[in-house]
Amino acid sequence: MEENKFCTGKVSVVTPVYNGEFHLAKMLDSVLAQTYADMEMILVDDGSSDGTLTVAESYREKFAVRGYGYRIVEAEHRNASAAVNRGLPYVTGEYLIWPDSDDLLKPESVEKRVEFLRTHPEYSCVRSLSWYFHAETGEESGEADEQQGDLEKEELFWDILESRTFVCCGCYMLKSEAFFAIYPGRQIPEYGVGQNFQMLLPFMYRHKCPTIREKLYGVSIREGSHSRTMLTREQEEKKYSDYERLVDEIAEICQIEDKASTDRITCWKARRRYRISLKYGCKREAGAALRQLRKCGGFSAGEMMKEIIWAYCVNGWVKEKVYPIYRKVFANKTK
Repeated sequence: MEENKFCTGKVSVVTPVYNGEFHLAKMLDSVLAQTYADMEMILVDDGSSDGTLTVAESYREKFAVRGYGYRIVEAEHRNASAAVNRGLPYVTGEYLIWPDSDDLLKPESVEKRVEFLRTHPEYSCVRSLSWYFHAETGEESGEADEQQGDLEKEELFWDILESRTFVCCGCYMLKSEAFFAIYPGRQIPEYGVGQNFQMLLPFMYRHKCPTIREKLYGVSIREGSHSRTMLTREQEEKKYSDYERLVDEIAEICQIEDKASTDRITCWKARRRYRISLKYGCKREAGAALRQLRKCGGFSAGEMMKEIIWAYCVNGWVKEKVYPIYRKVFANKTK
């Protein structure tokens, strides 16, 4: 295929998987059950040590019978973003999705999103809503990791960055040509903190993204999954640091240079530093983060005082006597 020419109507599915022996089949079955006719599945094994590849190989004939393309890419174990990078060079479809290996697509998920983009050519992406289910039982759960946010909004860069709306990977569909205009080398930044910021934020900085108000993607609640693994303090601090470096790189990709936006990114970092410092009782670091927030406009003076008092009211009579009084006096008086 000629470089940067994509097969009209085809949907490329890129999914990284690591040790997915016991959940991968359900995701692949949900791809095979799609009502949409023209798809290719690009499955990247991130160096699994279990029977993932055996499961993947067992689906070759099923995909052939369905008339879908099917490719298994084997890679050394690194991380999800590196695995995605191994799959991106093989994308030939006009549209791109990247569901997780333990999640599910409703049968009409792909068809409804493609139909929206076909009938609304002014958009280069669209997203749907999701539902959450227990991996062991399949029962739907009311538990959700992310906020829906304002579903009327279409400019989502800041809402995604600041966690006011969801990054749920399988909910989004992008036009491949627009995506690879951002990443002409077909490589996203590689960090050990997932792949969704890299996939979404530069795209959302350039393009509006409307929301189909239907739950077309199922998110698995599974003990032991990457997002639910308990981290040590060292691991969590590294994760926070990696996210900061990633967002700095994304800002460069987006060519974000105006002061209002750079201040907003600085506030995002400082707010996160404050929370993790507070979690581990690092009051000096928490205070420094609050000062940075105040400097970049992330907190009013009232909010800063509220947070300082809360941070230091952690033991004994101060917590029992002072904080309840403070809450009555200051609650809801600052924004």
